[in-house]
Parts: sequence; structure tokens; C-alpha cells
Amino acid sequence: MKIALIGASGFVGSAVLTEALERGHSVTAIVRHPDKITTTHPNLSVQPGDAQQADTVATLVAGHDAVINSFNAGWTNPNLYTDFLAGCEAIEKGTEQAGVKRLLVVGGAGSLEVAPGVQLVDTPQFPADWKAGATAARDYLNIIRKNTTLEWTFISPAIGLAPGARTGTFRLGTDQPVFDENGGSAISVADLAVAILNEVEQPQFVRQRFTLGY
Repeated sequence: MKIALIGASGFVGSAVLTEALERGHSVTAIVRHPDKITTTHPNLSVQPGDAQQADTVATLVAGHDAVINSFNAGWTNPNLYTDFLAGCEAIEKGTEQAGVKRLLVVGGAGSLEVAPGVQLVDTPQFPADWKAGATAARDYLNIIRKNTTLEWTFISPAIGLAPGARTGTFRLGTDQPVFDENGGSAISVADLAVAILNEVEQPQFVRQRFTLGY
């Protein structure tokens, strides 16, 4: 498949890039700073692009089978909330303009329900440093849920997302965290990438959100 990957140099994006290339897909990596992509591969094209410009996105993703949005506005960005929403909405609009139907969005765990009607981001123990980004991802999920044109999927990782081994073994869920027998919710970024590429190749959650954990 031809995959356009936005944010390919980030923590999640770089793992998705590795997984997609290992599966034999052709990847266009769209990044603000192409020099941050050190991977070289015959199936990889690196393109500079501003994810917050819908017309730019449309030009770069045209002709692809799927767009993966792993855009991150920067955790230390004082305008993180606004910039994240602007970027995701521009990517959504640009994907539509390009005529690409399939869009996968990497969000956060903050919008997962930890009790009936209570989302993780709204709990007292949620870390303040992550709140702006998590709230932006939650609010964007509410926006994209109204899109009936694209075949979108929103991915929420486990509550604990960290570097780690690629096992290919995990469990899937929808709107509540996937907990293990010890009450933990965790996933490695490598296995998150596996789940994302699985969904690209064999869609199970079109116009839905899904999550995963061990």
C-alpha cells in the first residue's frame, strides 16, 4: 500500500515508519524537519510539509491509499492545545481534498473512560503537564466523530505508552482502557505501531476509536 505518514519523526511516528517499511509498504514521510528522518529505504520518500496547511497536506497525500496522522504540536509548546487541533483539522480537510478515504489518527489515552461518564483526562490524578495535549486529542476525537466522508479511525494507546519490545501480542478495546490482571494499562510504542498497521491492512474500526494494552 501507499501510506502517507504525517509526523514520521516523532516518538510514535518513527515506530510506525519502521513497522510500515518492514511490512513492505511504500511510505511518504511528511515532516516539518526532513533532516530528522535518518532512515533510508527504497520504499521511503521524505517530504517537507506543514501539517497545519490543508492545501499542502492535500498535495502531499494525493494518490495514497491511507493517511496516518501522528502529528504532535510539541509537548512544551505553549500553544499546544490550539496548534494540535489546527493541525489535525487541516490534515482531515487536506485528506478529504485529496480524495483519500482512509485516515488514521493517533490520539491519546486521555479520552478513555475510566468510570461511567468519566474520562481519564478529567480525573484529579491526571498529570498537569500532559493535560493540554490530552484535552486537545479528546476534543479532536469529538470533532472527527462527526465526519461521515472519511473512513477514519482514532487510536488511543494504553495509559502507559513507553519504549519497549515488539511482541505483536496485545488485546484491543474501544472506549475503556485495556487493563491487565494487575490493573495496569500499558503498551510499547513498537506494539502500538503493529496495531496501527494491522488496522491499515485489515480495518476493524472504521469511524470508531480503538485502544489496546497487554
